[in-house]
Amino acid sequence: MLRTIKSIFLVFAIALFVQSCADRLDLQPEDERLTGDAAFEDPNAYKEFLAKIYAGISLSGQEGPAGAPDLAGLDEGFSNYLRLYWKMQELTTDEALIAWNDGTIQDLHGQVWTSGNEFIRTMYSRLMYQVALCNEFLRQTTDSKLDGRGVSSELRADIQTFRSEVRFMRALTYWHAMDLFANPPFVTEDDPIGAFLPPQIQRADLFDFIESELLAITDNMAAPRSNEYGRADRAAAWMLLAKIYLNAEVYTGTPRYADVITYTNNIIGAGYSIPDIPYFHSFLADNDSNGAQDEVIFTIPFDGQRTQAFGGMTFLTHAPVGGSMDPSDFGINGGWFGIRTTPTFVEQFPGEENSADGRELLYTDGQSKDIMSVATFTDGFAVAKYRNVDVNGNPGSDTTGDHTDIDFPMFRLADAYLMYAEAFLRGGGGSASTAVGYINELRERAYGDTSGNISEADLTLDFIIDERSRELYWEAHRRTDLIRFDQFSDNGVWQWKGGVQSGTTTESFRDLMPLPATDLGINTNLEQNPGY
Repeated sequence: MLRTIKSIFLVFAIALFVQSCADRLDLQPEDERLTGDAAFEDPNAYKEFLAKIYAGISLSGQEGPAGAPDLAGLDEGFSNYLRLYWKMQELTTDEALIAWNDGTIQDLHGQVWTSGNEFIRTMYSRLMYQVALCNEFLRQTTDSKLDGRGVSSELRADIQTFRSEVRFMRALTYWHAMDLFANPPFVTEDDPIGAFLPPQIQRADLFDFIESELLAITDNMAAPRSNEYGRADRAAAWMLLAKIYLNAEVYTGTPRYADVITYTNNIIGAGYSIPDIPYFHSFLADNDSNGAQDEVIFTIPFDGQRTQAFGGMTFLTHAPVGGSMDPSDFGINGGWFGIRTTPTFVEQFPGEENSADGRELLYTDGQSKDIMSVATFTDGFAVAKYRNVDVNGNPGSDTTGDHTDIDFPMFRLADAYLMYAEAFLRGGGGSASTAVGYINELRERAYGDTSGNISEADLTLDFIIDERSRELYWEAHRRTDLIRFDQFSDNGVWQWKGGVQSGTTTESFRDLMPLPATDLGINTNLEQNPGY
């Protein structure tokens, strides 16, 4: 379904830029030829629009890879949702840094960004655009709209399911906005289309909205593992609830760890499993069919033929390749000499680059562990986690080697296991033996045997934060995890944090990103986050 996106969505862009009041260059639509009502004369439009909303994370334009961007004035690769979100979550931490010197990109790892940072601004614009897509779909699928179009009862039943999925996708986007910016502009389908200044919502209120949306739609979602591949189901909604509850103390000041136990139990009991395959198979070009899919709760599909973009998994496969690395080993036509990792991440693995832990997918030939120069790709071990080849080493479907078939695992069972264990340690209930059993299931996959297993005495919060990094690195979790463990800004040091080679702490206000100066200059309802 996600790979059938046509130009249908061009017609809906007409109303989107007014919903954020961000810089008009960021959000002005590229096409204003039809109204939304006219576009829905075709019954297929409902599913095509749903496809566009899902593809809002993987793609950033109408043609790909750089022909017709969603947001005028912005390069399609630069403005890709997943590429931007990954940078916010990873480049700001000990798991990744980048050699490039484009604009203010180095400020991310240095944690010295300002409200004028174009990467932060574009992430914010992409979030608001995605919310606007969801709002427009919900406006166009009310009972009165469907009555006026004479939509059949059979199609109406599908549309009700689509509406629940769109509300899930909006909740996911608002979670990202809440996590990054705390207090963003807030717009729903009930707000008018036209030039108005959206109100600012406070973080705790946005938490309540996300929670209420997810609770309202859960029963209307497809049962776990029963929806089309790439579409959200009930377990995806449970997973998002568990994620916001895990971080509720950060977001609202009130812990909700018992709720984490409840919803991770729901997920764990829903038929997902840790596949009996090597860890690295979960990040190959055939991870939709090689067994890895048995663990995945919500994925962002990519296809080298039909989802061509210079963001997403194309970025995450090309950008880590450089130095003496052979691009053909990664199923691509060349490396971009960009992202690597820090010694702090490497040192989490026993034995470091020679670790028995099979999750340690580092490339060290010609690479130094220490990073003396951020701009030098060979300074810092490379990460070989994502490879555009299948389990037999065959390259992906795009014969040019540009675009990849690797699907991005946004939510997977391993994370639910780790969340259960952490919630247990934080007083949410559950049992130590169950938590240790879940952890050891992951470690047996990583080590290939029981040699890496832990005991209940080993299960501590310090262990959990490191184990989350070992299991989930480069999957866009690290910033949120470090903030929850109070190790992101004024605690925790890694090379080039603070803009110095040895690393240093930064101000605690860095736990939030700034609202872009461009939006503050337009929307007088917005108040900047403290410290900026």
